[in-house]
Amino acid sequence: MSEYRPESGRLARWSRARRADGLALRKAIPDRLLPLMVAAMAVLAALALAGATGAQVLAERWSAGAASIVTIQVPQPDDATAPAPAGGMAAGGMVVGAAGAPTRVDAVLAALADMPGASGVHRLGKAELAALLAPWLGRDGDFALALPAVIELHLAPGGGGIDSAALARRLEARAPGTLVERNAVWSDRLGALADSLRLCAILAVLIVAGIAIVLIAATTRAGLGARRQPIELIHAMGASDGYIAGRFARRTALLACLGGLIGSVLALPVLVLLSRVAAPFAADGPAAAMPPAPAALPGGGWMGGGWMGMLSVLPVPLVVTLLALAPAAALIGWLTTQVTVRGWLRRLP
Repeated sequence: MSEYRPESGRLARWSRARRADGLALRKAIPDRLLPLMVAAMAVLAALALAGATGAQVLAERWSAGAASIVTIQVPQPDDATAPAPAGGMAAGGMVVGAAGAPTRVDAVLAALADMPGASGVHRLGKAELAALLAPWLGRDGDFALALPAVIELHLAPGGGGIDSAALARRLEARAPGTLVERNAVWSDRLGALADSLRLCAILAVLIVAGIAIVLIAATTRAGLGARRQPIELIHAMGASDGYIAGRFARRTALLACLGGLIGSVLALPVLVLLSRVAAPFAADGPAAAMPPAPAALPGGGWMGGGWMGMLSVLPVPLVVTLLALAPAAALIGWLTTQVTVRGWLRRLP
């Protein structure tokens, strides 16, 4: 009885696969270089789309938040404006100053109380001002200069906004020197920047797709040249162009899909890191500024929750983009190979 050798089993399986692959496509199109090149391009495409997605999220955050707020600064807020009736209260219930007149900040608040298109008025307290100025002046809260009163005028959703120039004139008449700053100007600029980044991302993805098409076409042509004689033989025996092109296309699509999956996996940790860095700029408050730390996520492993934990950190459009990279790479590989092989076969004698 002959001794069983594991090598003979592997050789038999290889021989059966070799016979099933009559065109020897494994030799014509190797399974190492193409997936690696497609994976590198998938990483570049994911990073480009991540930049566009981040810009879009940031622009929407500003449009829904800061752009709907008008900031008003009132210098010398506790100074009196004009003489008021005796008794300590002016018309409208405003607090009066030492000279018997309403203070400048109360005059501005009274003017904003019935402002059409506004949903609320909020004057920042000392703690809020200290937190706002902490990055520049420190956190001790002891300021040598008198700070102006800062008032936030919240606009009603869908109210169509207000006329900032008319508001500035109205407040100037009540309290001279009052400054009105409309954050919508910066929101418009940020929106224009986001549009530019999206355009750049689309161009980058198109360039990456073009390079992928050229690479796949060159690889397919090299494979056709390497198997020219068998292809000419089966073509002369009656094999259709669609059959030959389909065999090559399936092989290329499989390798391109594998490369897309590798690229998605490689890009995922980088995108998670970028999302955590950019989270404070898109969060609604300090508690939501950063995703949970890795130790706080259940499940253990890298980033705490494994692959699902990493995906939960990313915006939904970015997750969809990552999941679509592999099918998109497979589709590009299949279409490019079909066109390349059919064109090559039409030039055969």
